[in-house]
Amino acid sequence: MSLAKQIKPISYLKANAAEVLLELAETREPMIITQHGEAKAVIQDVASYEQTQETLALLKILALGNQDIAAGRVRPAREVIARLRNKRRAR
Repeated sequence: MSLAKQIKPISYLKANAAEVLLELAETREPMIITQHGEAKAVIQDVASYEQTQETLALLKILALGNQDIAAGRVRPAREVIARLRNKRRAR
């Protein structure tokens, strides 16, 4: 992904909003919007945003799991499976 092609001034966004939305949907690459020569915002299509949010959620789960391992909060898989089976039978 070449960010240089994806940097546009806010005036471009204002004048070409419909085309920008089509381009975002087609390329699935984020666009950086500048104001007075400074980057001010990043826009992206909804599908890419949702994918990013899902990825971040999975990374958070992995980080929490690693913290549990480091703190010694672990159980053997056999023990957990046996406990779950016992709960299921108790229903």
